[in-house]
Amino acid sequence: MLLVKALTALAIVAVEKAAATIFYAGVSESSGEFGVWSATGTKGTGLPGRFGVDYSFIDKSAIDIFVDTNKINTFRIAFLLERMCPLSYGLGAKFNETHFDYYADAVHYITKTKGAYAILDPHNYMRYNDPSSQPMSGSVIGNSSDVTAATTKQFGEFWKELASRFKHNERVIFSIMNEVSIYVFNRGFGMLLTELNSHMIWKPVWYSLITKQPWMESDHLGQSNCKDFITPINNQNSHNCRILAPGNQWSGGHSFTQSWVGYSPSSAEALVNLTDPLKNLAFDVHEYLDVDFSGSHSECASPADTNLADLTSWLKANSFKAMITEFGAANGTQCQPYLEGILEYMRDNPEYIGWTAWAAGPFWGANSACCADSKQWGSLEPTSMAADRGPGMYETVFCDLGLGIMQKFVPKKLVWKGVSSVNGGNLTTRR
Repeated sequence: MLLVKALTALAIVAVEKAAATIFYAGVSESSGEFGVWSATGTKGTGLPGRFGVDYSFIDKSAIDIFVDTNKINTFRIAFLLERMCPLSYGLGAKFNETHFDYYADAVHYITKTKGAYAILDPHNYMRYNDPSSQPMSGSVIGNSSDVTAATTKQFGEFWKELASRFKHNERVIFSIMNEVSIYVFNRGFGMLLTELNSHMIWKPVWYSLITKQPWMESDHLGQSNCKDFITPINNQNSHNCRILAPGNQWSGGHSFTQSWVGYSPSSAEALVNLTDPLKNLAFDVHEYLDVDFSGSHSECASPADTNLADLTSWLKANSFKAMITEFGAANGTQCQPYLEGILEYMRDNPEYIGWTAWAAGPFWGANSACCADSKQWGSLEPTSMAADRGPGMYETVFCDLGLGIMQKFVPKKLVWKGVSSVNGGNLTTRR
């Protein structure tokens, strides 16, 4: 009997792994947030900035390579709220139309010309009015005790306007905010969700509340306010589009089920009762492989199969899905088994439906976006080279060249048509 049970269990695992599918695979395009850093924290540095000189969004020839050669289908494009909504206007529905046109051109090239998916990424850490020392400068959106802070109503008006401008593009994915960088108290963030609900007129392909810091102070926020967010989305969501929700503590998969003093309850506790009547909810996870999960070190020390095990069990037990939207590793043999490990783990566990790697972008040059101890090994941008003129991390980490690893895990078939779903869609091979 024990042998029969063991064989049955193994058969179930085999079936689950056979059914596991990655639907979305790609990279972050990071350069639209460039040009504002000030070593002295001087407010206004680089604003509005010169397009093509201080910042840019994509290199279309690089997108061509990614889609036509590497066959990836998802790009996350960073921008700054202060450029889209200049300080003279304030955060809201009035845009710098010249800046928006540059951004829209990048989005349309990815989605309409190349037929891939574009994630719109306000790279602001839940702050507005001073990006000179991101992620810690600028007023926290919704902080009623700061008279210079933008309100949640203004943020809702911004998203209402941005959503309306892309409402006919089913390949656009809206990431509400990148990496909330402070401990947002529960009532303030709950008010933000309520405002966004009341102002959104169209519900995009994904709603992504991407954070890298704690925003859930009580299970009231995680369970009640998020439910209040999902219901209005569904009421207006004619496409039954996917919702992507975050955890706390930098959205780390390794800490998703953990709580400690100052970080309680855990993401798992706060979100376990989060439900979507249309069953199209996924959780957003970040997972770097270095010793402190920061993505800043070149040595890997944190294996995904060990560190994601509790999260995966939680996802499975509650019939949830997740997508790892940030991960990466250095370009040496020491990190190879770790990077292969996280890609294999996502591939083999049906709880994970996709991934995007950090990062590509036209302005990185020889600098490395991830996992390099500040060494200049290049980025994931196809034209990137290391400072010594050797191959950049596109060749050494992404491509099937040398130790290039990621390309081997890009599925032959991905979703190339229709809105995104936790259940995927029509899987086809990119010609």
